[in-house]
Amino acid sequence: MCLAIPGQILSIEGDDPLTRTGKVSFGGVVKDVNLAYVPEAKVGDYVIVHVGFAISVVDEKEAQEVFEYLRQMEELGELQEQPT
Repeated sequence: MCLAIPGQILSIEGDDPLTRTGKVSFGGVVKDVNLAYVPEAKVGDYVIVHVGFAISVVDEKEAQEVFEYLRQMEELGELQEQPT
């Protein structure tokens, strides 16, 4: 099953709206995310990310609620830091 996961934007790179990307933290795991679908998003915002694309901006409370639901469902395994 594919899920959309909330994350917080830590930094943004690029000026072109179609190629703008950001470093997004998912509970401490940071990944590069395409921000083309959320041109209004800024550093500090929470976004819902699906297959590497931020698809909407959400408030912090909603993001935390989703993380809690995913923890309860034990669906955060992919975002856990893996031992090296």
